Amino acid sequence: MMHILELLHYFGAFMIDNQTINRLSAKINELLPPGLQQTKADFDARLKSLLQQQLANYEMVSREEFDIQARVLARTREKLEAIEARLKELEKTPE
Repeated sequence: MMHILELLHYFGAFMIDNQTINRLSAKINELLPPGLQQTKADFDARLKSLLQQQLANYEMVSREEFDIQARVLARTREKLEAIEARLKELEKTPE
């Protein structure tokens, strides 16, 4: 039986969003004995709250912010490559 901390560690390698939290909550719920599944709604709400509190301790960004920063980085990299190419051309030019 997989422990909650093992699941958190597994999912910690990925970006965590509400959908991932929901999937994690569902997986943990599947691991519960049948007798405990009767309190599913209460458990789900408490588990989601607990997961959100614990995941708030990690320095994570939303997928949207990650995508924005990835685009900024790509543009910056393109500009740097253009500057490097221009510098090489200028270094070739005799004075």
